[in-house]
Amino acid sequence: MTLPNRFAAIFSALLLVSVVGCASTPKHEGTGQYMDDTVITTKVKTAIFNEPTLKSTEINVETYKGTVQLSGFVNSRADMKKAVEVARSVEGVVAVKDQMQLK
Repeated sequence: MTLPNRFAAIFSALLLVSVVGCASTPKHEGTGQYMDDTVITTKVKTAIFNEPTLKSTEINVETYKGTVQLSGFVNSRADMKKAVEVARSVEGVVAVKDQMQLK
């Protein structure tokens, strides 16, 4: 094997290992999916915080594969409904699970 062929083979092997290492499995997210979910979580938190009718900072946001779960405590059912609406309006959100409770 010539020197350029060896470098090409090594480079191809490293490229394959790096691509496979970042792939997701059915139960675990890949690196790209994790970053996307982190961005969605941040956008939803920001949207909820910027919503003037939602004064509660006790709403927790978690995202997995585009599905947002809202949990924590709110003052009224209207606040629950508004938080879900705000979360659904964020780009990238696939579904919203409402696990919030009334104070």
